[in-house]
Amino acid sequence: MYAIVNIAGQQFKVQENKPVFVHRLEASEGDSVKFDQVLLVDDNGSVKVGAPTVSGASVSAKVLAHLKGDKVLVFKKKRRKGYQKMNGHRQALTKIQIEKISA
Repeated sequence: MYAIVNIAGQQFKVQENKPVFVHRLEASEGDSVKFDQVLLVDDNGSVKVGAPTVSGASVSAKVLAHLKGDKVLVFKKKRRKGYQKMNGHRQALTKIQIEKISA
């Protein structure tokens, strides 16, 4: 069983007991969070597609940790002009584990 869920503006394919890295959530570590914007639910071949969401469906998850992603380097250069600029970024992420998909 899996579901397509909208979490913090992004769509994720989630399965029960699987961890997912999402953009930083406001919840503390160890808290349970519930997502109501379920776009699709597949229960062993029985597919429910929402328009835009599946009514009555929700996904509950537990916050495991808050962490930072890998560093992404952005390098800009204009040749023959002497212009160079280096910038780095680390995205703030939250690791959640999907506990239950209810449809």
